[in-house]
Amino acid sequence: MKRFALTGAAGYIAPRHMKAIKDTENQLVAALDNFDSVGVIDGYFPSADFFTEFERFDRHLDKLSRKGEGIDFLSVCTPNYLHDSHIRFGLRQGADVICEKPLVLNPWNVEGLLEYEKESGKRIYNILQLRVHPSIVALKKKIEEGPKDKKYEIDLTYLTSRGHWYYTSWKGDVVKSGGIATNIGVHFFDMLGHLFGKLQENKIHVHTHDRASGYLEFEQARVKWFLSINYDTIPEHIKEKGARTFRSITIDGEEIEFSGGFTELHTVSYQEILKGNGFGVEEALDSIKIVHQIRNEKPIGLKGEYHPLAKLPLAEHPFKV
Repeated sequence: MKRFALTGAAGYIAPRHMKAIKDTENQLVAALDNFDSVGVIDGYFPSADFFTEFERFDRHLDKLSRKGEGIDFLSVCTPNYLHDSHIRFGLRQGADVICEKPLVLNPWNVEGLLEYEKESGKRIYNILQLRVHPSIVALKKKIEEGPKDKKYEIDLTYLTSRGHWYYTSWKGDVVKSGGIATNIGVHFFDMLGHLFGKLQENKIHVHTHDRASGYLEFEQARVKWFLSINYDTIPEHIKEKGARTFRSITIDGEEIEFSGGFTELHTVSYQEILKGNGFGVEEALDSIKIVHQIRNEKPIGLKGEYHPLAKLPLAEHPFKV
C-alpha cells in the first residue's frame, strides 16, 4: 500500500484523484487546500489529515518522514500556476509526483523539472487521461496500421459553458490559468500530438476571453479547432436537450465517439503509473508548447483554413467596465 498526500483537495478534479487512490487500494494520509469545503474526503479517506495552511502541511509531512512514515506520492490538483512549485515540493519530500494538466504553464519550466527529477531520483507523472481512453487507444492503433503518408482532416469542437464565477476565479486570470486553450484544451492538443505526430504549424485565428480557435498541422493531420466557455456558442439542438456542453471530433468527416468512459480514466492512469508506465515530463512538453504559443501570439483573423464556428459574433466580457 502506497502512501499519498494531495494538494488542491477542494478543487473540481480532486475527487477523481481520491477515487483513483482508493480504487488502487492505496492510502491518502494528508491533504491541503486554502478552502475548507472538503467534505468529499469523507467518502474516500475520512482519516486523512487536512490542512488549510501550506506551512503546517509541510511540517506534518516532515514529521511523518522522520517517523519513517513518509509519503510515496504527492498528487497535485491545485490551480495551474502552482503546479511547478508543488511538484518541486513533492520531489523534496522524497516522493514521486502525479500532477494534473497542464504540468506547467511555460515550456522552459519543463527543463527545470527535468533537472529536479534527475537530482531527486524521483519521477514526475502527468495525467494525460485521453491517451488511455479506449476509443483513442483504438484510433491510435488504426492510424499506426494505416498509410504513413496520409494526412487526416480533423475538426475539433469543445464547448463547455461557464458562468460569471469563472472570471472571478483563478481560471479567469490568464496569468494563473494560462487561458482557455490551457484550461479546457490542453488535453485535446496532447491527444492530437499523441495520435498524429509532431506539430508542423500552429495558427491562431481567434482568441478572446471566452473562446479560442485556430489551425494545427501535425505530421499526419490538419486540424481546425474551436474551444469556448460561452453558452451561446452551443448548437441549438444541444441546448434543446438541456445540455451545456458539446464535444465533437471528426476525422475525414466521421465522428469519433468518446462521450463516455471519462469517469474511470484517472483510475486507469494511476494503475499505469503504479506499474511504472505513466506519462512523464517529456510527454507533456509538446502540448505545453502549443498552448503557450496560442496564449502569446496575436491572432491572424479569419484567414486560410479555419473552423466554421470561428465566424460567430464575438461577445463582450461580462465584467467589462
